[in-house]
Amino acid sequence: MLQSPFLQQQLNCKTWSILKINPSYSSLPAKAFSFQCQVLLFAIFPGTIPPIPSSSDFSPRVMTAAAVLSSQKNPRIFKFNPGRTTMRKPNVFTKLGTCRVAHRPIFVLATFIILISVASLSKFYSLRSLLVTNTFINHLNPESHDGSGSEVRITIQTVIQKIQQELIMMRDMPTESSSPASLLRHTAFLADILRLIESVQASLPLNEKTYKQKSENSSAHPLKQQSNEFSDYFFIEEIRKYVKMKPNRLGKQNFMGANGTFTSIGHACFAMKKELEEYMNYDIEEICNDDWKLAQKLMVHGCDPLPRRRCFSRAPQLYYKPFPINESMWKLPDNRNIRWSQYRCKNFNCLANNSTGKGFFKCADCFNLSYHEMPRWIQQVNIVLNSNLTADFLIPEVLGIKPGEIRIGLDFSVGTGTFAARMREFNVTVVSATINLGAPFNEMIALRGLVPLYLTINQRLPFFDNTLDLIHTTRFLDGWIDYVLLDFILYDWDRVLRPGGLLWVDSFFCLKEDLDDYLKAFKMLRYKKHKWVVVPKLDKDDREVFFSAVLEKPPRPF
Repeated sequence: MLQSPFLQQQLNCKTWSILKINPSYSSLPAKAFSFQCQVLLFAIFPGTIPPIPSSSDFSPRVMTAAAVLSSQKNPRIFKFNPGRTTMRKPNVFTKLGTCRVAHRPIFVLATFIILISVASLSKFYSLRSLLVTNTFINHLNPESHDGSGSEVRITIQTVIQKIQQELIMMRDMPTESSSPASLLRHTAFLADILRLIESVQASLPLNEKTYKQKSENSSAHPLKQQSNEFSDYFFIEEIRKYVKMKPNRLGKQNFMGANGTFTSIGHACFAMKKELEEYMNYDIEEICNDDWKLAQKLMVHGCDPLPRRRCFSRAPQLYYKPFPINESMWKLPDNRNIRWSQYRCKNFNCLANNSTGKGFFKCADCFNLSYHEMPRWIQQVNIVLNSNLTADFLIPEVLGIKPGEIRIGLDFSVGTGTFAARMREFNVTVVSATINLGAPFNEMIALRGLVPLYLTINQRLPFFDNTLDLIHTTRFLDGWIDYVLLDFILYDWDRVLRPGGLLWVDSFFCLKEDLDDYLKAFKMLRYKKHKWVVVPKLDKDDREVFFSAVLEKPPRPF
């Protein structure tokens, strides 16, 4: 301990220790030794300026010393040069520059450590909502998140051990191997990096025990950890609440075998962030916005299924009770039962007439129940005069292929439910899947007393395997559809059809040059052909053809 009164006054009763002083200093005069201690105090208390003795009291060698505050854990390392009249504390840039020149490998190692620290911090404080691409890729790559907290912890621990080993080696290194000044600088630099890494390690929120418990719980469902990360992408609070996993209140699996409820949205919702946030921007427990058209746009572009909402759907202002079932099948509904704000036509008479500009072109005459819809599937309408061929199959002859076996089915078409209405006359229940392409098709089907299914072509059918007796489609899957998409759709239809069920392809049309490619997709199913016909489509100058078929799914016992 230093007992000089001047030192006691500057220390203010604090205990300081001289850890290391070059043994050669013992040959210096007492005055020089006193000055070096005052210089040490100046480094600790910058306000104290020691007197400068004459240069004859010193050797030309630079004196170095290290001082550590006994009450602190981390070392503070200083270098002093009594030959200077002023003493400035070396800044960070001076340290980095010296390390880069003298010991480049150590500088590279330190830079690598800093990058690891930044990466580990970004794990917890990244702005996912502003990084569209990285967030979306992370969502599509769930493996990248599993165990990431444990990996960061192990990596930091490894870096700490390596730095500690390097500090020990540098401390035990002979003085001749490098200059004492550079050695102390490098030791100080690594000590600062070590302190930074230790602070990052302390900021990790989970210990190993907690992480193992979280890993065990997440094994019940792969989205349990990711569901919260999905919510970070959006700003609207309702979306964030919807996509987060909802744990069971009792803390155990429910009757469905899940630890919580995982509400999902379509993957394309992330690419339509602006539209989805507009859709979910509403007042809770109030009337929803009149935005069904926005919702349908999201569905058609792949944001399907849409999230649920906590608002009341809009209804027509003057809703009138539907017609009785014996009248509703072939009678236009009351105009008061439709919200017309998003349609070009504002009543059913506009939809049923033959004028153009009704806002849609698919099934343009479907609302003309008496003239256009009444004879369909009961009598042949479109007949090629020269060959006497037609692509129109009649319901009685199709049901005659499997007498008494066709009970339930699906009609995947654009229409107003006429096929389901006709099948009902033969005691067959058919669900009609369609969307509102410029007209209230779903409302029309429901007002006729039939079952509409608001479903896009993007979505997997909501039926279990091998359950339906019949799938019918007409003038919907036409020559616009991609070959690969058609494959996925046909395989999904094959999934829900029972063995012995019928696939009725009704008036599929395409260009002549594309016909063979489309027929390969249907032949791929290896169904039994009950009916198969190709006829020219007369309204397109003989450039297009109709294809119709009735195919039976084989048993496939193996």
